[in-house]
Amino acid sequence: MKRFLTILIFSLIPCLTMATTKIYKGKSTYSGDILYTWDGKHLYKGNSTYSGDIILTWDGKYLYNGNSTYSGNILNTWNGKHLFKGNSTYSGDILFTWDGKKFYRGNSTYSGDILYTFDLEYLYRGNSNYSGNIILTVSGSLPPAILTLIF
Repeated sequence: MKRFLTILIFSLIPCLTMATTKIYKGKSTYSGDILYTWDGKHLYKGNSTYSGDIILTWDGKYLYNGNSTYSGNILNTWNGKHLFKGNSTYSGDILFTWDGKKFYRGNSTYSGDILYTFDLEYLYRGNSNYSGNIILTVSGSLPPAILTLIF
């Protein structure tokens, strides 16, 4: 019995850690407003985890087009602070800068260049946390780099 319980517990752990994140339009958690689903590796369109609905694949550094990890399909490179065009880490190729709460245009941290604010639940337009500026609602964890391809 002890062995059976041990096997059961270890077989359930992957299921418990594979929670999906839903990304909703505006300030909503209504199922009809789901724009994307995130499983920790793939971004799917709508309320789907079907492989045919994969929009991008993430490996922690690169964002790939579709269900691919082929270097020719790299859309962007992420270093934890900057999102770069393609397979680049050249400062001239920085699209966004992330400071842990805000996304800035290019390689800037100037307040006038704030494009979006993300508080881990809501993505707001500009330098705001006003509910009228909510663009997306995120129900779960999501790497900031994924948001850059959504908005």
